[in-house]
Amino acid sequence: MRHLMRPLDFSVEELNALFDLAKDIEFNRAKYAHACDGKILATCFYEPSTRTRLSFESAMLSLGGQVLGFASASSSSAAKGESVSDTIRTVSCFADICAMRHPKEGAPMVAAAKSKIPVINAGDGGHQHPTQTLTDLLTIRSLKGRLDNFTIGFCGDLKFGRTVHSLIHALVRYENINFVFISPDELKVPDYIIDELKEHNIPYEEVISLEEHIGELDLLYMTRVQRERFFNEEDYVRLKDFYILDKKKMEKAKEDMLVLHPLPRVNEISVEIDDDPRAVYFDQVQYGKYVRMALILTLLDIKVD
Repeated sequence: MRHLMRPLDFSVEELNALFDLAKDIEFNRAKYAHACDGKILATCFYEPSTRTRLSFESAMLSLGGQVLGFASASSSSAAKGESVSDTIRTVSCFADICAMRHPKEGAPMVAAAKSKIPVINAGDGGHQHPTQTLTDLLTIRSLKGRLDNFTIGFCGDLKFGRTVHSLIHALVRYENINFVFISPDELKVPDYIIDELKEHNIPYEEVISLEEHIGELDLLYMTRVQRERFFNEEDYVRLKDFYILDKKKMEKAKEDMLVLHPLPRVNEISVEIDDDPRAVYFDQVQYGKYVRMALILTLLDIKVD
């Protein structure tokens, strides 16, 4: 039995196989429509979610399986004090695979240690979000045709952004990736990530201005400033509009630069950008469904001829 806690749980070769499967699903949906007949996915979400939870549920339903679960801690026995370990032991009796989101870092790993079914980390605090990373990688590979030889800028909340942390960890395994970290000082990338880049001699820049550096980028990964990660409302209000990507800034970008965003968006990308062909954040959502379908099949060891 296998779990997915972080992107590095899969080798580059395994990721390639997963992405090949996701692409086959994209173009041959009917072929997979009954692959998970009789299987049940449990979505245990202790934090609010739209895309990730619905993406998992849509993925399983599109494979012919069924879904059960809860959408917040308050609607589960966690509200009565039940531990994650006890919850997963219970869920293991009802489902064949589980996707778990939790505000505490490491909670899905605790669940995996006690589970009788595969557990997928659907986001744990500000730590990891591996299925979003799989989504991001599939999007880049599908639209750029490669996962190497590019400069990627991460902009916004790089301190608490688990999607940022996961994607950086995944990309360091590919050749000739240059990182540009664009954030205010208060939301800089954590030191442990910088230490990892230094250890592997991977080039990076830490800058504040998006406008001055957008022209260097092949990919721009925008993020929202996450209100739920702040302890101080004043800090959030001061930083929430620090970056807003608009048409004026996009005029300075390359013609083939792609704009990604894990969503939800607040106001860090102007809606006037949505019709720009370089804006691919809603394409990401669609790729997210395909890659989660592929992941469910892989962890359940289901082969479709």
